[in-house]
Amino acid sequence: MKITEPPRTPEQRKADLLVRLEREIDIWVATADAEGVPCLVPLWFVWHDEAVWLCTRLTNPTGRNLRDGRRARLAFGDTRDVVLLDGDVETFTSVEVPPAAAEAFRAKTGWDPREDHASYAFFQVRPHAVQAWCEVHELPRRHLMRDGVWGL
Repeated sequence: MKITEPPRTPEQRKADLLVRLEREIDIWVATADAEGVPCLVPLWFVWHDEAVWLCTRLTNPTGRNLRDGRRARLAFGDTRDVVLLDGDVETFTSVEVPPAAAEAFRAKTGWDPREDHASYAFFQVRPHAVQAWCEVHELPRRHLMRDGVWGL
């Protein structure tokens, strides 16, 4: 492995992250149950109103963990362009979800869970920490957000 590109500035990494949040359709969702048993699944998402919005059934482990644990770690799949988002979770039924968030989800994914099975819920993940880096030379300045505040 050879690193030939100079490290990106934190401002450039934030800009790249925001583009990726708009472009990508899948994000890895890591949760844990009350006993600490981890669960990792990819879900469709939309970045809306400074939060990641996910949708899954409350009857599966991820849905229960998001609702009960109220925390998640999200990541994109590329190991050469790492993005980790740690956030607090709020759960909304299909009836409670803000219409603008549900419409943004539908517009991006082509699927409206409100018209699907009643066990689907929406989950708003509001980031409180964000890290982003490409290769080892960007590790020293990888923290783009701490305590919910962008810190560039």
